[in-house]
Amino acid sequence: MTLTTLDLVIFISYIIAMMSIGLLMARSKKTENSEDYFLAGKEFPWWAVGGSLIASNISAEQMIGMAGSGFVIGMAISSYELMAAATLLVVAKFFLPAFVKNKITTMPQFVERRFDGRVRTGLAVFWVMLFVFVNITSLFYLGGLAISKIMDVPLTFSIIGLAIYSASFSIFGGLRVVVWTDVIQVIVLVFGGTMASYMALNALSGGEGVMAGMEELFRRAPEKFNMIFDKDDTYVDIQTGKTESSYALLPGIAVLIGGMWIANLYYWGINQYIIQRALAAKSIQEAQKGLVFAAFIKVFMPFIVVLPGIVAFVMQADIQKADEAYPWILSNYVTSGFRGVALAALVAAIGSSISSMANSASTIYTLDIHRVLIRKNVSEKSLVKIGQITAAATLVIGVLMTPLLENFGQVFQFIQEYTGFVSPGILCIFMFGLFWKRTTTNAALVVLTISIPLSLALKFFFPEWAFLNRMGFCFLVLSLIMIVISYMGPAPSAQQKELAADPADYKTTNSFNILSIILLSILAAIYAILW
Repeated sequence: MTLTTLDLVIFISYIIAMMSIGLLMARSKKTENSEDYFLAGKEFPWWAVGGSLIASNISAEQMIGMAGSGFVIGMAISSYELMAAATLLVVAKFFLPAFVKNKITTMPQFVERRFDGRVRTGLAVFWVMLFVFVNITSLFYLGGLAISKIMDVPLTFSIIGLAIYSASFSIFGGLRVVVWTDVIQVIVLVFGGTMASYMALNALSGGEGVMAGMEELFRRAPEKFNMIFDKDDTYVDIQTGKTESSYALLPGIAVLIGGMWIANLYYWGINQYIIQRALAAKSIQEAQKGLVFAAFIKVFMPFIVVLPGIVAFVMQADIQKADEAYPWILSNYVTSGFRGVALAALVAAIGSSISSMANSASTIYTLDIHRVLIRKNVSEKSLVKIGQITAAATLVIGVLMTPLLENFGQVFQFIQEYTGFVSPGILCIFMFGLFWKRTTTNAALVVLTISIPLSLALKFFFPEWAFLNRMGFCFLVLSLIMIVISYMGPAPSAQQKELAADPADYKTTNSFNILSIILLSILAAIYAILW
């Protein structure tokens, strides 16, 4: 792709500005204790919480990965976005109150109080490995691939550049710098992504506008707007030329009532790098408003992250991998100047997510592994230093691991499936720990121990199962085990039971309830129209 001088000026100016803001914010307010570094002193209003949630979530795996999946299987992949909106309402009403009431800083901290230190350590190790070896690594690869294609630079240089950019506001200032830079980046992300989709649709319609472009998409590729797949629905893998099952990726009604809920409740409800923003809000009400705000933005995101892939399909994009669809759109249909903005939006999405994950991996390692297992009597100042070193280390490891992903086709699906080996067991432990006071420590330990082996066994013996169905089945089996073992052993102590949520904690404001009804009505209408 040829970038004009204007594109380069806009892009480079944005990069320099964001790195400068991050470093200046880190220097302007020294972080002297762990709560300040990892929870920013609990200072965030609702709009900062919601904006940071979206900036942290929407990254290369969405803008590149979901566009690639949109190219291959169509709008159905947006179920991850749409069902996430519904999940955010559930998390705001039922999960968040228990965490805030118990003054939780990290998710492993909750399970130690509810169960014991063994469960905390096991989950902490799982999460750090997942963040570093799956999430951060995949973000470096997808982001580096996009920048490499768009700017015609070697992939290695793109990845290293992303690491330096992310480090500028993820290491020194902690969560405060990450969130406030997220607020800026989410504005650039939404504006730049919207303009890219607008120009692609306008080009498809021959300059007749977005609505004409949408009509053209529906006319030329109606199959790409099927939201619920049947078992005989297929797609062609453009790398191998083989016909594959669409149902195996998104198994019919399971996206509404099955395994999709396992993936989303895990990601939005107990994933440290997501829930950490809500825990740093000024109050529970501000946190809940922030999650509703994020939910409404999620409903709009398919326009930004999926439609470009469908446009690339209809325009018969000359690409070798599905994940090249979004860079192809930027290269061919976004005009000079706006191309620089769109590229800045892409980097904003990637950088905010990488910095968020690095910060959260650092939080869990520092507070749940280092302080617990390695050096218990560590000072607050030393904890901050350890957090900074760990954040830097996660970035370095992620860069070194990136080449391993080059042989994957739809990297978004890789992320979902391999996260799915861990998420059913962890979600099971939290769900029962939060909502069933009879749940015992022994039950949680057994579930933690067998979760990954069970998922691997199901994949080995039933390879034909869709991974979302496998996740749902695994969750049901683990839940049954949790119930049986809990009844077999002694009841938890009164102190452990006290950590579980009470019905009184679920009360929400009228504005929250009204906005939730509006949001759910929009989601119901979308699925009713595109069923």
